[in-house]
Formats: sequence, structure tokens, C-alpha cells
Amino acid sequence: MKAILLSLVFLFVAGFSSVANANSVETYTFSKPEYEVRFHELNKILRCPKCQNQNLSDSNSLISQDLRREVRRLLEEGRSDEQIMEYMVMRYGSFVLYKPRLDRVTYFLWYGPIGFGIFGLLIVSYIVIRQKRRNGNQQKEETETATNTSLTEKEQAELDKLLK
Repeated sequence: MKAILLSLVFLFVAGFSSVANANSVETYTFSKPEYEVRFHELNKILRCPKCQNQNLSDSNSLISQDLRREVRRLLEEGRSDEQIMEYMVMRYGSFVLYKPRLDRVTYFLWYGPIGFGIFGLLIVSYIVIRQKRRNGNQQKEETETATNTSLTEKEQAELDKLLK
């Protein structure tokens, strides 16, 4: 009985210690306080390649932990924010930036939605104009048919004579 109780306590402690290790918080020390501010700003600008919709500061994935360490290392080397972002883009592509730069690769990303919106408006306006023309032509034909089918006085007299 004592052995069972001791093994249960051991499993309980081991279970909680593994959870604590899995959710450890990263703390970094910087040689200059301005590096820490830049570190947090860069982590908000850079996107986690695995999570896709989280920046580095929000993500807990292993790749984002590696990227945070890399950002810290580059900061401590004295690199500028632009140099760090360029390094990350060269290594991971434009996807790593939340706001990709405007270049020939991302041109469609920036202006594609506007182009699709204009294209959609052109199609809708074409359909509306075509429908109005079709309705106008149909009314015109009905009017012409009504005027063409009106009877002359002689024809009306003959019709009245037949109906009596």
C-alpha cells in the first residue's frame, strides 16, 4: 500500500513538473535597455513561419523561439532593425513580415484586392446596364406591338358587327 501511494505521489509530481517545463517563459537579458525595446517591436513586426497568423511575441512554437533568440543575437551584434528584417526575409522569405514590402513579388498581394474589386464593379455595372437595355427594348416592343395591333375604324366596325 505504501509503495502504491509513493508511486502515485511520484507520478503526480512528475506530471506537474513536465507541464511547468513545457510552458516556461523566455527571459532575455540585454546589454542595453534600448535593445529590449527594439526586441519587442521587432517581435511584433515579424510573423511566425509555422503559426501563420501570429507574430513572434504571441507564438509558442519552437521556430518562433529560435527566431526570438536569433533576433536577440542580431541585436546584440549591433545590427539595425532594417538589417535584421532583411536577414529574416532572406532566410524565410517575405512571408515572415506582417507588412511585406512593395516589390515585384508582392505587387499582386498589395493591389490584387483593389483590382478584383474594380473588376467586380465593372461586371455588376455591365449586367445592370444590359438588364436596363433589355427591359427598355422589351417595353418598346410591347408599345410597338400595341400600336400595331390597334384596329382601324373599319376593322373595329366589322369586329363590333361580328360580336353582336
